[in-house]
Amino acid sequence: MKSILLIVFALVTAGSANAAEHHSGHGAGKGSGGASGAGCTKPHLTKFLPAHLETVVPGAEFSFIALNVNKPEQISVTVKTIPVELTTEFKDPYYLVKGKLPESLVNTAARISIKVSAKSPHCEAENGWLLKIADK
Repeated sequence: MKSILLIVFALVTAGSANAAEHHSGHGAGKGSGGASGAGCTKPHLTKFLPAHLETVVPGAEFSFIALNVNKPEQISVTVKTIPVELTTEFKDPYYLVKGKLPESLVNTAARISIKVSAKSPHCEAENGWLLKIADK
């Protein structure tokens, strides 16, 4: 009987600790609600256009969709380390993000690198894709 009580006690204690760990904002650990990354949904970047490895002209427009982003200011894009100016349009529940490749990139391949910044590293995202840029 004593061993059964010990097992029940261990299960109840483990269940309480697990619940406290996974419910942000309820006093679970240092910083309460975000220390474990449970306080956010990681951004999702998808629908890259033009498609990966497609050949485009210099200055071509590109676009992608960003889900789970609070503010468009969190999104930054570089192409071969060159920052790109973006336009964003909120289309509930996502942002449609558009930009143009730098005109100076000719006859090369270039990666469109996307970063979504956040206060917590658990809430950040990075992604991108590669395009071939033709001669004019």
